[in-house]
Amino acid sequence: MLALSVPLVLASASPRRRDLLARLGLTFEVRPSDADETWPEALAPGPAAAAVALRKAHATDAAEALILAADTVVVYEGEILGKPADADEATATLSRLSGQTHEVATGLALRLGDRQTTAFETTRVTFAPLSPAEIAAYVATGSPMDKAGSYGIQDDLGAVFVDRIEGDYFNVVGLPLRRLYATLRAFVPDLVSLS
Repeated sequence: MLALSVPLVLASASPRRRDLLARLGLTFEVRPSDADETWPEALAPGPAAAAVALRKAHATDAAEALILAADTVVVYEGEILGKPADADEATATLSRLSGQTHEVATGLALRLGDRQTTAFETTRVTFAPLSPAEIAAYVATGSPMDKAGSYGIQDDLGAVFVDRIEGDYFNVVGLPLRRLYATLRAFVPDLVSLS
């Protein structure tokens, strides 16, 4: 179990991030950020995700708490694949990813008072070749609609689409736990402990 001696605020509405933090045993409050999520085009995916996460951390008011914000993006052939607008876009995205390797980058930002830090993690994911019927069945579940890249590696069908990953599985889910722990230990070493 991970413990913090300061209140923690998660600046995200993501149920996956909530589940992952709870898995660590952390107590936290959820306050979704309404920050602008426009990507800085001049930056590579990891640093850009960290910049957006920092924007989210600054848009969340929690004077006495440690604020954690995150942003995840899927990148294929240099193009950012966000959450699909509709089923047709989800189908097109999954068709592009079929049999291919893409990257998932998650940026983290921690803010405590006027102190802040950022970090990011990048994971390579390779999909197996997918049939149109497999893609249609997955899209019909509705699961792709709230996920960058139109899939969730933790979903029943999303999981079987993945041939292999190189890097942190939890990063692909939406919160790289090892990177988060290392960043917490570096940023607030006196406030974090294992129990």
